[in-house]
Amino acid sequence: MAFAPMGPEASFFEVLDRHRASLLAALSKGSPEPPVQGTRTASSSEVLASIENIIQDVVTTLARNEAPAFIIDNRSSWENIKFDDTVGLQMVSHCTTRKIKSDSPKSVKKFALILKILSMIYKLVQSNTYATKRDIYYTDSQLFGNQSVVDNIIDDISCMLKVPRRSLHILSTSKGLIAGSLRFTEEDGTRVSCACGASALVCREPQSWMGPPSSQERRQAIAVPSNIQGLRNLITDAKFLLIVEKDATFQRLLDDNFCNKMSPCIMVTGKGIPDLNTRLLVKKLWDLFHIPVFTLVDADPHGIEIMCIYKYGSMSMSFEAHNLTVPAVRWLGLLPSDINRLNIPKDSLIPLTKRDQMKLDSILKRPYVTCQPFWRKEVSVSF
Repeated sequence: MAFAPMGPEASFFEVLDRHRASLLAALSKGSPEPPVQGTRTASSSEVLASIENIIQDVVTTLARNEAPAFIIDNRSSWENIKFDDTVGLQMVSHCTTRKIKSDSPKSVKKFALILKILSMIYKLVQSNTYATKRDIYYTDSQLFGNQSVVDNIIDDISCMLKVPRRSLHILSTSKGLIAGSLRFTEEDGTRVSCACGASALVCREPQSWMGPPSSQERRQAIAVPSNIQGLRNLITDAKFLLIVEKDATFQRLLDDNFCNKMSPCIMVTGKGIPDLNTRLLVKKLWDLFHIPVFTLVDADPHGIEIMCIYKYGSMSMSFEAHNLTVPAVRWLGLLPSDINRLNIPKDSLIPLTKRDQMKLDSILKRPYVTCQPFWRKEVSVSF
Protein backbone atom coordinates (compact mmCIF):
# COMPACT_ATOMS: atom_id res chain seq x y z
CA MET A 1 0.00 0.00 0.00
CA ALA A 2 1.46 3.37 -1.03
CA PHE A 3 0.95 6.79 0.45
CA ALA A 4 -1.54 9.03 -1.32
CA PRO A 5 0.20 11.64 -3.54
CA MET A 6 0.89 14.79 -1.58
CA GLY A 7 2.09 18.25 -2.53
CA PRO A 8 5.23 19.78 -1.02
CA GLU A 9 3.07 21.92 1.24
CA ALA A 10 1.51 18.92 2.95
CA SER A 11 2.49 18.51 6.59
CA PHE A 12 3.74 15.29 8.11
CA PHE A 13 0.50 14.80 10.03
CA GLU A 14 -1.61 15.49 6.93
CA VAL A 15 0.23 12.65 5.21
CA LEU A 16 -0.39 10.44 8.24
CA ASP A 17 -4.10 11.28 8.28
CA ARG A 18 -4.45 10.41 4.61
CA HIS A 19 -2.46 7.23 5.08
CA ARG A 20 -4.71 6.24 7.98
CA ALA A 21 -7.78 6.98 5.85
CA SER A 22 -6.45 4.63 3.16
CA LEU A 23 -5.83 1.95 5.80
CA LEU A 24 -9.37 2.28 7.14
CA ALA A 25 -10.77 2.15 3.61
CA ALA A 26 -8.88 -1.08 2.99
CA LEU A 27 -10.19 -2.54 6.25
CA SER A 28 -13.77 -1.63 5.37
CA LYS A 29 -13.60 -3.84 2.29
CA GLY A 30 -13.78 -6.87 4.52
CA SER A 31 -11.85 -8.92 7.02
CA PRO A 32 -9.83 -11.99 6.07
CA GLU A 33 -11.43 -15.37 6.52
CA PRO A 34 -10.79 -17.00 9.90
CA PRO A 35 -7.71 -19.22 9.73
CA VAL A 36 -8.36 -22.92 9.21
CA GLN A 37 -5.17 -23.80 11.07
CA GLY A 38 -4.60 -21.65 14.13
CA THR A 39 -5.06 -21.21 17.84
CA ARG A 40 -8.08 -20.09 19.81
CA THR A 41 -8.37 -19.04 23.42
CA ALA A 42 -9.60 -22.02 25.43
CA SER A 43 -11.16 -22.29 28.86
CA SER A 44 -9.33 -24.06 31.67
CA SER A 45 -11.68 -27.03 31.44
CA GLU A 46 -11.02 -27.36 27.70
CA VAL A 47 -7.25 -27.30 28.20
CA LEU A 48 -7.47 -29.88 31.00
CA ALA A 49 -9.66 -32.13 28.86
CA SER A 50 -7.23 -31.90 25.94
CA ILE A 51 -4.29 -32.89 28.13
CA GLU A 52 -6.29 -35.74 29.67
CA ASN A 53 -7.09 -37.04 26.18
CA ILE A 54 -3.40 -37.02 25.27
CA ILE A 55 -2.44 -38.93 28.42
CA GLN A 56 -5.31 -41.37 27.88
CA ASP A 57 -3.96 -42.10 24.39
CA VAL A 58 -0.51 -42.77 25.87
CA VAL A 59 -1.94 -45.15 28.49
CA THR A 60 -4.10 -46.95 25.92
CA THR A 61 -1.13 -47.43 23.61
CA LEU A 62 0.97 -48.83 26.45
CA ALA A 63 -1.85 -51.21 27.37
CA ARG A 64 -1.58 -52.66 23.86
CA ASN A 65 2.14 -53.25 24.45
CA GLU A 66 2.94 -50.62 21.86
CA ALA A 67 5.26 -47.63 22.12
CA PRO A 68 3.36 -44.33 22.36
CA ALA A 69 4.35 -41.35 20.24
CA PHE A 70 3.38 -37.71 19.84
CA ILE A 71 2.49 -36.40 16.39
CA ILE A 72 3.54 -32.75 16.14
CA ASP A 73 3.12 -30.32 13.25
CA ASN A 74 6.43 -29.46 11.62
CA ARG A 75 6.98 -25.78 12.39
CA SER A 76 10.37 -25.60 10.67
CA SER A 77 9.48 -26.27 7.04
CA TRP A 78 8.45 -23.68 4.44
CA GLU A 79 6.45 -26.46 2.77
CA ASN A 80 3.94 -26.11 5.61
CA ILE A 81 3.55 -22.35 5.16
CA LYS A 82 1.19 -20.37 2.97
CA PHE A 83 1.31 -16.61 2.53
CA ASP A 84 -1.75 -14.37 2.72
CA ASP A 85 -1.02 -10.65 2.45
CA THR A 86 -3.95 -9.88 4.79
CA VAL A 87 -2.65 -12.16 7.57
CA GLY A 88 0.94 -13.09 6.83
CA LEU A 89 2.61 -16.48 7.12
CA GLN A 90 0.09 -19.16 8.06
CA MET A 91 0.45 -22.87 8.65
CA VAL A 92 -1.40 -24.89 6.03
CA SER A 93 -4.29 -27.12 7.02
CA HIS A 94 -2.67 -30.42 6.05
CA CYS A 95 0.95 -29.91 7.02
CA THR A 96 3.69 -32.46 7.39
CA THR A 97 4.29 -33.74 10.90
CA ARG A 98 7.04 -35.09 13.11
CA LYS A 99 6.66 -38.24 15.19
CA ILE A 100 8.22 -38.07 18.65
CA LYS A 101 8.62 -41.75 19.52
CA SER A 102 9.07 -43.11 23.01
CA ASP A 103 11.07 -46.09 21.72
CA SER A 104 13.52 -44.16 19.56
CA PRO A 105 16.92 -43.19 21.00
CA LYS A 106 16.76 -39.96 19.01
CA SER A 107 13.45 -38.78 20.42
CA VAL A 108 12.82 -40.62 23.69
CA LYS A 109 14.15 -37.74 25.79
CA LYS A 110 11.96 -35.21 24.01
CA PHE A 111 8.97 -37.51 24.48
CA ALA A 112 9.66 -37.59 28.22
CA LEU A 113 10.14 -33.81 28.38
CA ILE A 114 6.84 -33.21 26.60
CA LEU A 115 5.10 -35.43 29.15
CA LYS A 116 6.80 -33.60 32.01
CA ILE A 117 5.83 -30.15 30.74
CA LEU A 118 2.27 -31.32 29.99
CA SER A 119 2.07 -32.44 33.63
CA MET A 120 3.31 -29.05 34.82
CA ILE A 121 0.83 -27.23 32.58
CA TYR A 122 -2.00 -29.41 33.90
CA LYS A 123 -1.14 -28.46 37.49
CA LEU A 124 -0.90 -24.76 36.60
CA VAL A 125 -4.27 -24.72 34.85
CA GLN A 126 -5.93 -26.84 37.53
CA SER A 127 -4.73 -24.53 40.32
CA ASN A 128 -5.31 -21.36 38.27
CA THR A 129 -1.71 -20.28 38.74
CA TYR A 130 0.84 -19.04 36.21
CA ALA A 131 4.52 -19.64 35.59
CA THR A 132 7.08 -18.18 33.23
CA LYS A 133 9.06 -20.26 30.78
CA ARG A 134 12.07 -19.49 32.93
CA ASP A 135 10.29 -20.87 36.00
CA ILE A 136 9.66 -24.13 34.18
CA TYR A 137 13.27 -24.40 33.07
CA TYR A 138 14.58 -23.94 36.60
CA THR A 139 12.38 -26.71 38.01
CA ASP A 140 14.98 -29.07 36.55
CA SER A 141 17.62 -27.17 34.60
CA GLN A 142 19.92 -30.20 34.37
CA LEU A 143 17.19 -32.30 32.78
CA PHE A 144 16.14 -29.64 30.27
CA GLY A 145 19.70 -28.67 29.40
CA ASN A 146 18.94 -25.14 28.20
CA GLN A 147 16.09 -22.66 28.00
CA SER A 148 15.56 -23.08 24.26
CA VAL A 149 14.54 -26.72 24.80
CA VAL A 150 11.74 -25.60 27.11
CA ASP A 151 10.71 -22.77 24.77
CA ASN A 152 10.48 -25.10 21.78
CA ILE A 153 8.46 -27.75 23.63
CA ILE A 154 6.00 -25.16 24.95
CA ASP A 155 5.45 -23.87 21.41
CA ASP A 156 5.01 -27.46 20.18
CA ILE A 157 2.38 -28.08 22.88
CA SER A 158 0.62 -24.81 22.04
CA CYS A 159 0.53 -25.86 18.38
CA MET A 160 -0.55 -29.41 19.26
CA LEU A 161 -3.44 -28.26 21.47
CA LYS A 162 -4.29 -25.34 19.14
CA VAL A 163 -4.35 -22.84 22.00
CA PRO A 164 -2.21 -19.74 22.69
CA ARG A 165 0.46 -19.91 25.36
CA ARG A 166 -1.66 -17.81 27.72
CA SER A 167 -4.30 -20.58 27.81
CA LEU A 168 -1.57 -22.94 29.04
CA HIS A 169 -0.97 -20.56 31.98
CA ILE A 170 2.58 -19.98 30.79
CA LEU A 171 3.97 -16.46 30.57
CA SER A 172 7.27 -15.09 29.38
CA THR A 173 9.24 -12.18 30.75
CA SER A 174 9.02 -9.26 28.34
CA LYS A 175 12.19 -7.68 27.02
CA GLY A 176 10.47 -4.97 24.97
CA LEU A 177 9.92 -1.33 25.93
CA ILE A 178 7.18 1.16 25.14
CA ALA A 179 6.97 4.95 25.46
CA GLY A 180 4.64 7.65 24.25
CA SER A 181 1.04 8.71 24.28
CA LEU A 182 -0.54 5.61 25.79
CA ARG A 183 -2.26 4.72 29.04
CA PHE A 184 -3.67 1.41 30.18
CA THR A 185 -4.68 -0.61 33.21
CA GLU A 186 -3.00 -3.94 33.91
CA GLU A 187 -4.88 -7.04 35.04
CA ASP A 188 -4.01 -6.40 38.71
CA GLY A 189 -5.38 -2.84 38.56
CA THR A 190 -2.04 -1.09 38.12
CA ARG A 191 -2.54 2.01 36.00
CA VAL A 192 0.28 2.81 33.61
CA SER A 193 1.06 5.97 31.68
CA CYS A 194 3.81 5.66 29.08
CA ALA A 195 4.28 9.44 29.00
CA CYS A 196 7.11 10.47 26.74
CA GLY A 197 9.53 13.30 27.03
CA ALA A 198 11.25 12.83 30.33
CA SER A 199 9.49 9.79 31.58
CA ALA A 200 6.96 7.07 31.81
CA LEU A 201 4.83 6.69 34.90
CA VAL A 202 3.50 3.70 36.77
CA CYS A 203 0.64 4.70 39.09
CA ARG A 204 -0.51 2.40 41.85
CA GLU A 205 -2.71 4.96 43.58
CA PRO A 206 -5.93 6.13 41.90
CA GLN A 207 -5.38 9.77 42.83
CA SER A 208 -2.04 9.91 41.02
CA TRP A 209 -3.37 8.47 37.77
CA MET A 210 -3.81 11.78 35.99
CA GLY A 211 -1.21 13.77 37.89
CA PRO A 212 2.38 14.50 36.84
CA PRO A 213 5.04 11.96 37.80
CA SER A 214 7.25 12.64 40.77
CA SER A 215 11.01 12.54 40.39
CA GLN A 216 11.06 9.10 42.03
CA GLU A 217 8.57 7.77 39.47
CA ARG A 218 10.33 9.05 36.38
CA ARG A 219 12.05 6.66 34.01
CA GLN A 220 12.78 6.45 30.31
CA ALA A 221 10.36 3.77 29.17
CA ILE A 222 7.87 1.19 30.39
CA ALA A 223 8.58 -2.52 30.06
CA VAL A 224 6.07 -4.26 27.82
CA PRO A 225 3.63 -6.06 30.19
CA SER A 226 3.81 -9.85 30.43
CA ASN A 227 0.03 -10.25 30.18
CA ILE A 228 -1.11 -8.39 27.08
CA GLN A 229 -4.48 -10.14 27.07
CA GLY A 230 -5.20 -8.73 30.54
CA LEU A 231 -4.67 -5.08 29.56
CA ARG A 232 -7.79 -2.90 29.65
CA ASN A 233 -8.83 0.73 29.37
CA LEU A 234 -6.22 1.46 26.73
CA ILE A 235 -6.30 5.15 25.80
CA THR A 236 -4.26 7.02 23.17
CA ASP A 237 -4.44 10.01 20.87
CA ALA A 238 -1.30 8.90 19.01
CA LYS A 239 -1.16 9.57 15.29
CA PHE A 240 1.27 6.74 14.61
CA LEU A 241 3.24 3.88 16.16
CA LEU A 242 6.97 3.58 15.49
CA ILE A 243 8.63 0.19 15.99
CA VAL A 244 12.38 0.52 16.54
CA GLU A 245 14.59 -2.52 16.02
CA LYS A 246 17.40 -1.76 18.45
CA ASP A 247 17.30 -0.64 22.06
CA ALA A 248 20.26 1.73 21.50
CA THR A 249 18.36 3.53 18.73
CA PHE A 250 15.21 3.59 20.85
CA GLN A 251 17.10 5.16 23.77
CA ARG A 252 18.74 7.70 21.44
CA LEU A 253 15.32 8.76 20.16
CA LEU A 254 14.11 9.12 23.74
CA ASP A 255 17.16 11.21 24.62
CA ASP A 256 16.48 13.40 21.57
CA ASN A 257 12.93 13.97 22.86
CA PHE A 258 11.44 12.30 19.78
CA CYS A 259 8.11 11.54 21.41
CA ASN A 260 7.48 15.18 22.27
CA LYS A 261 8.79 16.53 18.97
CA MET A 262 6.53 14.15 17.03
CA SER A 263 3.71 14.12 19.60
CA PRO A 264 1.31 12.45 19.79
CA CYS A 265 2.92 9.10 18.99
CA ILE A 266 3.86 5.73 20.48
CA MET A 267 7.29 4.14 20.24
CA VAL A 268 8.07 0.45 20.82
CA THR A 269 11.23 -1.65 20.70
CA GLY A 270 11.59 -5.40 20.91
CA LYS A 271 15.35 -5.03 21.43
CA GLY A 272 16.15 -7.01 18.31
CA ILE A 273 14.07 -10.04 17.40
CA PRO A 274 10.78 -9.28 19.18
CA ASP A 275 9.46 -11.54 21.90
CA LEU A 276 5.88 -12.77 21.91
CA ASN A 277 4.62 -10.07 24.28
CA THR A 278 6.00 -7.22 22.17
CA ARG A 279 4.36 -8.68 19.06
CA LEU A 280 1.08 -9.18 20.93
CA LEU A 281 1.16 -5.56 22.12
CA VAL A 282 1.77 -4.16 18.64
CA LYS A 283 -1.07 -6.34 17.33
CA LYS A 284 -3.39 -5.18 20.13
CA LEU A 285 -2.64 -1.50 19.48
CA TRP A 286 -3.33 -1.98 15.78
CA ASP A 287 -6.58 -3.86 16.36
CA LEU A 288 -7.85 -1.23 18.82
CA PHE A 289 -6.76 2.02 17.21
CA HIS A 290 -5.86 1.35 13.55
CA ILE A 291 -3.16 4.00 13.50
CA PRO A 292 -0.29 3.83 10.97
CA VAL A 293 2.54 1.56 12.11
CA PHE A 294 6.11 2.07 10.89
CA THR A 295 9.35 0.17 11.46
CA LEU A 296 12.85 1.62 11.80
CA VAL A 297 15.40 -1.16 11.32
CA ASP A 298 18.97 -1.61 10.16
CA ALA A 299 19.51 -1.82 6.40
CA ASP A 300 20.83 -5.36 6.64
CA PRO A 301 19.30 -8.85 6.30
CA HIS A 302 18.66 -9.18 10.04
CA GLY A 303 16.92 -5.79 10.28
CA ILE A 304 14.76 -6.62 7.27
CA GLU A 305 13.80 -9.98 8.77
CA ILE A 306 12.81 -8.32 12.06
CA MET A 307 10.57 -5.92 10.17
CA CYS A 308 9.01 -8.90 8.37
CA ILE A 309 8.33 -10.66 11.69
CA TYR A 310 6.20 -7.74 12.91
CA LYS A 311 4.44 -7.45 9.56
CA TYR A 312 3.99 -11.03 8.39
CA GLY A 313 5.11 -13.24 11.27
CA SER A 314 7.62 -16.06 11.48
CA MET A 315 7.66 -19.64 10.27
CA SER A 316 7.95 -21.12 13.77
CA MET A 317 4.89 -19.20 15.06
CA SER A 318 2.86 -19.41 11.86
CA PHE A 319 0.19 -21.44 13.69
CA GLU A 320 -0.63 -18.28 15.68
CA ALA A 321 -0.23 -15.68 12.92
CA HIS A 322 -3.74 -14.28 13.32
CA ASN A 323 -2.86 -13.16 16.88
CA LEU A 324 0.56 -11.73 16.09
CA THR A 325 0.88 -10.13 12.66
CA VAL A 326 0.17 -6.59 11.49
CA PRO A 327 0.32 -6.58 7.66
CA ALA A 328 -0.33 -2.82 7.67
CA VAL A 329 3.20 -2.20 9.02
CA ARG A 330 5.22 0.08 6.72
CA TRP A 331 8.98 -0.10 6.21
CA LEU A 332 10.06 3.43 7.10
CA GLY A 333 13.80 2.80 7.01
CA LEU A 334 16.63 2.53 6.97
CA LEU A 335 16.14 1.44 3.36
CA PRO A 336 19.18 -0.09 1.66
CA SER A 337 18.80 2.53 -1.08
CA ASP A 338 19.12 5.23 1.61
CA ILE A 339 22.77 4.27 2.03
CA ASN A 340 23.61 5.71 -1.39
CA ARG A 341 20.99 8.44 -1.33
CA LEU A 342 22.30 9.82 1.97
CA ASN A 343 25.94 9.45 0.87
CA ILE A 344 26.83 7.29 3.86
CA PRO A 345 30.60 6.65 3.67
CA LYS A 346 31.48 3.14 2.58
CA ASP A 347 34.09 2.81 5.32
CA SER A 348 31.37 3.25 7.95
CA LEU A 349 29.48 0.19 6.71
CA ILE A 350 29.98 -3.30 8.12
CA PRO A 351 30.54 -5.90 5.35
CA LEU A 352 28.11 -8.79 5.17
CA THR A 353 29.34 -12.05 6.64
CA LYS A 354 28.66 -15.45 5.08
CA ARG A 355 25.86 -15.87 7.60
CA ASP A 356 24.39 -12.50 6.56
CA GLN A 357 24.53 -13.53 2.91
CA MET A 358 22.76 -16.81 3.70
CA LYS A 359 20.06 -14.87 5.55
CA LEU A 360 19.70 -12.51 2.58
CA ASP A 361 19.38 -15.41 0.12
CA SER A 362 16.69 -16.93 2.36
CA ILE A 363 14.74 -13.66 2.55
CA LEU A 364 14.80 -13.21 -1.22
CA LYS A 365 13.05 -16.58 -1.62
CA ARG A 366 10.26 -15.86 0.81
CA PRO A 367 6.76 -15.33 -0.59
CA TYR A 368 6.26 -11.87 0.90
CA VAL A 369 9.39 -10.62 -0.92
CA THR A 370 8.87 -12.38 -4.24
CA CYS A 371 5.42 -10.77 -4.61
CA GLN A 372 6.62 -7.20 -3.88
CA PRO A 373 8.93 -5.71 -6.55
CA PHE A 374 9.82 -2.70 -4.36
CA TRP A 375 10.94 -4.92 -1.49
CA ARG A 376 12.89 -7.19 -3.81
CA LYS A 377 14.64 -4.18 -5.30
CA GLU A 378 15.50 -2.78 -1.88
CA VAL A 379 16.72 -6.10 -0.53
CA SER A 380 18.99 -6.50 -3.56
CA VAL A 381 20.08 -2.92 -4.18
CA SER A 382 23.03 -2.43 -1.85
CA PHE A 383 24.11 -5.90 -0.83
